[in-house]
Amino acid sequence: MKIKDIYDYLDLISPFELQEKWDNSGLIVGSFDDEFNKIYISIDLDEELVDEIDEISLVITHHPLIFSPLKRVNFDSYSTKILRKLIQKNISLISMHTNIDKTHLNKYVGKDILGLEIEETDEFISYANVNSSFDEFYKTIASNLGLEELKYVKCSDEVKKVALVTGAGMSLISEVKADCFLTGDIKYHDAMEAKSRGISLIDIRHYESEHHFSSLLLGLIENYLKKNKLKAIITASKNPFSFYSTRRNG
Repeated sequence: MKIKDIYDYLDLISPFELQEKWDNSGLIVGSFDDEFNKIYISIDLDEELVDEIDEISLVITHHPLIFSPLKRVNFDSYSTKILRKLIQKNISLISMHTNIDKTHLNKYVGKDILGLEIEETDEFISYANVNSSFDEFYKTIASNLGLEELKYVKCSDEVKKVALVTGAGMSLISEVKADCFLTGDIKYHDAMEAKSRGISLIDIRHYESEHHFSSLLLGLIENYLKKNKLKAIITASKNPFSFYSTRRNG
């Protein structure tokens, strides 16, 4: 099978034209005429993961390897080190980022991972009615994400309506029409802004909220793969962050 065949199918599922202007989704490494033997799905790429991928393969990631144009390729940065290995091993790369955020990922994480009943979605932002105490709600979110610790801003004892954006969504705070916002990469000044607006925040983290892209995409293309006698391998780059807790048992 050629790259163009599966690219066109992915485009039907989540049109690449829906991506934001600043995004770089689509075919990033390789040619539409290239053929491949295996498919790998991951949130990102790191060097260790690329070392494990077989030659003449296709990788579909959530985050694009390259965002800004490269002025030089000296193999001394994250993207150029990975790029070198991909080319050496004849590995093609397609990324589905803000297009699949809008069409599928936010709703999928909200419903299938967090257990919310998503009622509407406006571009990136998905909404659900909750009607729960804040304390019980954030404990449920932490449990569903498998997080031992959760960073939050509490503006009210109750949560009635929740807004959700996976990854980093604080740039959308002015568009949120809910009393609680779930997103990742929340910074200090983001928290101050939300508090002034009276919007509670729960930091669902970036990697932890978006690595579910792999299971989502596999479910969307599974029948297509079977029809074409292909099999996708779900894999994952490692979370670059490690976490240390000062809490002691007992």
